[in-house]
Amino acid sequence: MGTSRPNIVFLLADDQRFDTIRALGNPLIQTPNLDRLVARGTAFTQAHIPCGTVGAICMPSRAMIHTGRSLFHLENDGAGIPPAHALLGETLRGAGYRSYGIGKWHNGPASFNRSFEDGAEIFFGGMWDHWNVPVCDYDPSGKYASRIPIVLDPFHSNQVQHVVADRVHSGVHSSELFTSRAVDFLTRVPADRPFFLSVAYLAPHDPRTMPERFQKLYDPARVPVPPNFLPEHPFDFFDTRGMRDENLAAFPRREEEIRRHLAEYWAMISHLDDQLGRIVGRMESRGLLEETIIVFAGDNGLALGQHGLMGKQNLYEPSVRIPLVLAGPGIPAGETRGDWAYLFDLFPTLCDLTGIPVPPTVDGKSLAPCLKGGDAAHRDELYFAYTGFARGVKHGGLKLMEYAAGPCGRKTQLFDLARDPGEQIDLSADPARASDLAGLRQRLLRLRDEWGDERHPLGKKFWEAYRAGSGA
Repeated sequence: MGTSRPNIVFLLADDQRFDTIRALGNPLIQTPNLDRLVARGTAFTQAHIPCGTVGAICMPSRAMIHTGRSLFHLENDGAGIPPAHALLGETLRGAGYRSYGIGKWHNGPASFNRSFEDGAEIFFGGMWDHWNVPVCDYDPSGKYASRIPIVLDPFHSNQVQHVVADRVHSGVHSSELFTSRAVDFLTRVPADRPFFLSVAYLAPHDPRTMPERFQKLYDPARVPVPPNFLPEHPFDFFDTRGMRDENLAAFPRREEEIRRHLAEYWAMISHLDDQLGRIVGRMESRGLLEETIIVFAGDNGLALGQHGLMGKQNLYEPSVRIPLVLAGPGIPAGETRGDWAYLFDLFPTLCDLTGIPVPPTVDGKSLAPCLKGGDAAHRDELYFAYTGFARGVKHGGLKLMEYAAGPCGRKTQLFDLARDPGEQIDLSADPARASDLAGLRQRLLRLRDEWGDERHPLGKKFWEAYRAGSGA
């Protein structure tokens, strides 16, 4: 296109965890287009989120992506983003990028318009029926005043809810709807300046429905139950039966039901993968591929039967680890990096890759040195938090999780991830691990203070209960 900086296409999946790409070690799933992206670029196999301060983990997660700020430096858990916090799209716009947004935006209309100068099929919300998503046209005023009436549960209620939207494309799957608009943009985008295209999907978030040909790819009877499957979690650290995600499967969990959920999850990912191929194919046909940085990521993971849980409201690896792949100019091809990273490291990384100064409000740490293959570790510790119930830290191959303020009272788990990647053997009561436990607890307290955890009301709740040694 003759521009001085590379284009950027950011493809964000919803609820896609780290172990769902064939080329990165899952031989049972079909992801040919993501496999090709991995072959063209660099995959970060230890990318994480710090979990979240609300049950809808995607809301703070996406706010962290677009601000580069850490969990306790968000405003109102990411429901809105104040003007003082620089946004990725806003920063790229200021450097001359054409910024275009499609799909899910869970962080308020005002921040969407600061990020993007235009867009299409915008969904302001968290989840919806994939075949009937209420979407908006881009509103230059930022008001998004149009409302349409919807009965959310017609079998049990006639209550009408008015949602922010201009229309519903009835019978068009969300992954296909958003992809078609991205293809339209790539077909007509002029060559006068670089562009930033953000396509934020709803898949593979439940309700997990997809075209039948993708569902037929996976026979639930042939899908293995994960080795760390449990009928129930060993203890209740929050009101499990009161959480929507956890009620997607019966209590106690049954292996046949988990197999069905996994088959549907993989089918949604294969459908999404098919749509990603349409985007890359259009870029290739227009000669854009070699001058465009493509980023693929998930906003959080999902348990789906592991440890007796279904959702992402926990600190176990399947919930806090996500896929992250970058490909394009200046990015090594066919390589992986095992550096520990956060998803909010993307903002400064893209700034470095495009030669744009990183705004001072950004907390993330650029992954650009990792792409160059430097020896220095990107991060040697990671901090995790789930609302007011759980806190955790990873360091040196070990992982500590502490629970307080919930039904179980004060609980501790310690895992050796190098020997026990499924987090099945709790070492917290092992006398031989006493020094490891003490060291990780000190590290947890230091990170609590560095992250400003106790300044959040739920952080205050957790740490008061933690110090008291009970759930009182």
